[in-house]
Amino acid sequence: MKITLKDGSVKEYAGAMSVLDIAKDISEGLARVATSAKVNGEMADLRTMITEDCQLELLTFDSEEGKGAFWHTSSHIMAQAVKRLYPETKLAIGPSIDHGFYYDLDRETPFTTEDLEKIEAEMKKIVKEALPIERFTKTREEAIAYFTEKDEPYKVELVEDLPEGEEISFYQQGEFVDLCAGPHLMSTKNVKAFKLTSLAGAYWRGSEKNKMLTRIYGISYPKKSELDEYLHMMEEAKKRDHRKLGRELGIFMMCDEGPGFPFFLPKGMVLKNTLLDYWRDLHKKNGYVEISTPLILSRHLWENSGHWDHYKDNMYTTQIDGDDYAVKPMNCPGGMLVYKSEPRSYKDLPLRAGELGIVHRHEKSGALHGLFRVRCFTQDDAHIFMMPEQIRDEIKGVARLIDEIYSLFGFKYHVELSTRPEDSMGSDEDWEIATEGLKGALDDLGLDYVINEGDGAFYGPKIDFHLEDSIGRTWQCGTIQLDMQMPQRFDLEYTGADGEKHRPIMIHRVAFGSIERFIGILIEHFAGAFPTWLAPVQVKVLPISDKYMDYGKDVLAKLEAAGIRAEIDTRAEKIGYKIREAQMNKIPYMLVVGAKEEEAGAVSVRSRFAGDEGQKNLDAFIENIRKEIDSKEQRAVEISEE
Repeated sequence: MKITLKDGSVKEYAGAMSVLDIAKDISEGLARVATSAKVNGEMADLRTMITEDCQLELLTFDSEEGKGAFWHTSSHIMAQAVKRLYPETKLAIGPSIDHGFYYDLDRETPFTTEDLEKIEAEMKKIVKEALPIERFTKTREEAIAYFTEKDEPYKVELVEDLPEGEEISFYQQGEFVDLCAGPHLMSTKNVKAFKLTSLAGAYWRGSEKNKMLTRIYGISYPKKSELDEYLHMMEEAKKRDHRKLGRELGIFMMCDEGPGFPFFLPKGMVLKNTLLDYWRDLHKKNGYVEISTPLILSRHLWENSGHWDHYKDNMYTTQIDGDDYAVKPMNCPGGMLVYKSEPRSYKDLPLRAGELGIVHRHEKSGALHGLFRVRCFTQDDAHIFMMPEQIRDEIKGVARLIDEIYSLFGFKYHVELSTRPEDSMGSDEDWEIATEGLKGALDDLGLDYVINEGDGAFYGPKIDFHLEDSIGRTWQCGTIQLDMQMPQRFDLEYTGADGEKHRPIMIHRVAFGSIERFIGILIEHFAGAFPTWLAPVQVKVLPISDKYMDYGKDVLAKLEAAGIRAEIDTRAEKIGYKIREAQMNKIPYMLVVGAKEEEAGAVSVRSRFAGDEGQKNLDAFIENIRKEIDSKEQRAVEISEE
């Protein structure tokens, strides 16, 4: 049989071979670090037997799928430790997630942080025991009987939901057996470094109607040094938590009266509007027009767009005059109606229509998280209508615009191209044209990208931009989606140079994604210490005493006249206290004013960037800070803000 590897090379074998044995034949070193594999694009164990020609990709911890197998095994080790220590505990589910793993558990006595230490100690024993992990299968009936005997009701429910006649896979390590599709590592010994990080409540199957279980989160790595690096990043992330900083800095709040619906406070509105002003200026320069479409539109529209069939469970609905309507979860169908509102010619294309549209999407309460996961947000959409020959240039234009935005904030990023999912609309030919258009544009720009098979939107392939923040976390924000389906469903047309009617092609794209989520990312990226152009308060005037309040107010008036966002601290507090509080509020510049400053028409400047910058002429200071704001310059922080 012929085994085609990821690099295109081919290995030939006379008979059946396990994936692990093939890995050993390639390299003993590779076999030691491999966690799992892909066989013809499908995830597989290293223990999987290969019996015929196939494409094989060996996965290590360096890949997302490889991490998944490692972390999934770690969740089983944790569950085994729990069952050894607390055998009365009932097991629910224990998957790998984007960063680590968790297991949902049902125990009459709630778990505590002290329990986590005991569980970790037992996990170390299990790893040291180097238990081989084995896979076997049972029929649906056998599986139900097995878990009924073991008194594992959640497992029974999971099995009962599987189709009749389904063969069900199990994994065993020592005395511990779990229902699982895999893949898993070959042994528990490979999980060298791990940490149980937190406890949380989680409803069974995510429904508030079901019992609340305890979710134990953890993280693991092949090496202790990698775990230490991750834990350091998490400590840094705690300091930067946008929910904490957002409250302390007066940016936003959340209320029980509106779960998942953020309230922006005055300083938060300054921040948000500054971002939106920048967005509008940039898009105007790049040939976009701005539109606004209604918040509520008829069910008929959402059926026509395909959202009613594909997205109904995430939509809020209502009735008006006896007819069904939905609060928009997307801006695009409204954009279709704007395009159709008048005849279009090839001379009008490309038409770039931007919209800062408020959308609502239902998220389960357990998934809500500050500004990162909300039920109402502003999406910086744009829909570009074009002719087929304009596809590449338009995609390149969007990619350059997104690059300009991310570069401004100091974000690095990587690009993924997501291809046709199983649940999709349109012909094979349409999808091929769309996918090749995206690939061609990325190749023209010389951008490196990863192909993410089957993860496109239901109406077309997409390019996703994953930005990296200042402590190394990645966030998916920008996206470019090429759509050949919606123009067809809405019967969009333009008159070509030949006088005939033609169908335009459309790009959906966002740069920030959700403005609210992007603000959350910025809060954590900058730890609340925004660049001067973005800071809600750019300058704080600090009079030494009441005697110099009038001069302080004159300074404030000049700053405001120059368009600088400034405040004055009029409290009868010592100057050291005022400075410390301004520092805690992450104000870029503090202007201390007293007798010397008033006499010289000057200010003593303290900055977040360089500490005490000495006395400066007020007009010169205003000129310099105006340049910094207008250029959107980011000064480097040279001293600790503590």
